[in-house]
Amino acid sequence: MQKFDAIRPFYDSEINEALHNVANHPMMKALMNFTFPDVEDSVWKEQLRKTHSIRDFQCNFIYQSVQKVLEKSSEGITTSGFENLEPNTSYLFVSNHRDILLDTTLLNTALFEHGLVMTASAIGDNLVKKAFLNTLAKLNRNFLVQRGLTPREMLQSSKLLSEYIGNLLVHENRSVWIAQREGRTKDGNDATNPGVLKMLGMASDEKEPMDYFKKLKIVPVAISYEYDPTDALKMPQLMAEANNEVYVKDKNEDFMTILSGALGQKKRIHIHVGTVIDTEIDTIKAANDSANKQVVALAQVIDDAILSNYKLWPTNFIAHDLVHKSNEYAHKYTENEKSLFERRLEMRIDHDNQVALDGFLAMYANPVTNQLKYHDVV
Repeated sequence: MQKFDAIRPFYDSEINEALHNVANHPMMKALMNFTFPDVEDSVWKEQLRKTHSIRDFQCNFIYQSVQKVLEKSSEGITTSGFENLEPNTSYLFVSNHRDILLDTTLLNTALFEHGLVMTASAIGDNLVKKAFLNTLAKLNRNFLVQRGLTPREMLQSSKLLSEYIGNLLVHENRSVWIAQREGRTKDGNDATNPGVLKMLGMASDEKEPMDYFKKLKIVPVAISYEYDPTDALKMPQLMAEANNEVYVKDKNEDFMTILSGALGQKKRIHIHVGTVIDTEIDTIKAANDSANKQVVALAQVIDDAILSNYKLWPTNFIAHDLVHKSNEYAHKYTENEKSLFERRLEMRIDHDNQVALDGFLAMYANPVTNQLKYHDVV
């Protein structure tokens, strides 16, 4: 399958050589020293050089790194819905997206702990321009989504990507993680871009596109952090958009965001996986005669599942009350939790900058507003 070489992760047959090549890299040393602070470098290097599969690398090294990240920067992770998934079965996880690396890494941690198939995961090629990061991504079963292309290149790239994802799911029995839209959610409004679904559908081998989506076994994922460790870093882009300006990233911005996401304080984290979207697809087909309307309706079903099952934290209710200048949800948080949130707001946002202030609060408040569309939040 050489046509996928430009975007695929390593095959297991390539893992050992790749690990030999990066075993002495200073960033690998930093990662391993963080993960195994009491272990001599020679010990983990020896273990790396004995590793011959992605699964072994993920289970013996990356899983341990995630545990250390959670220990140092969170109050733990809880999950729900995983008991409804079948072992040895591939799923297409369509997820809201808050953090560059953590979202997919934490999902894989939960899948591993529940004895389920871990994912191959989409990552923008703009995030792995440094050679070491590219290698690390391929070691973690990340496949590349190519960015910054011309319209013609984008079409070809989308076809290749959809074919690769379909091949993983249908023929290799490998689960796949993909964000519901390009880029991370900056404003707390999680919404599925129908264009993502259209891209996935390009590889359809079914007469009816919806039958192909049924075959992919789509599972919506809602991940929520009590504190978004990159909340303040998302403000410059929001401010530029509010002023109708084109936002240009600093050349090291993505890397700093990855570090902040891993090491910044998150407090509690929750991941909810929904059930496979199946009978809903039959309903969509019966109610809509055009393929475009069907895709839009499917995006809405995914949104409904993510928004209604998003775990709301005290920070969300505090922000909602601050935005609306009310105490409606005061029973959902303590005075101490409120003062901690206000202190974070004070330290991270210039209070003379109303756009940044409003954007920061909206990021946390919008999940409450969105959930109110589905049921009372009491």
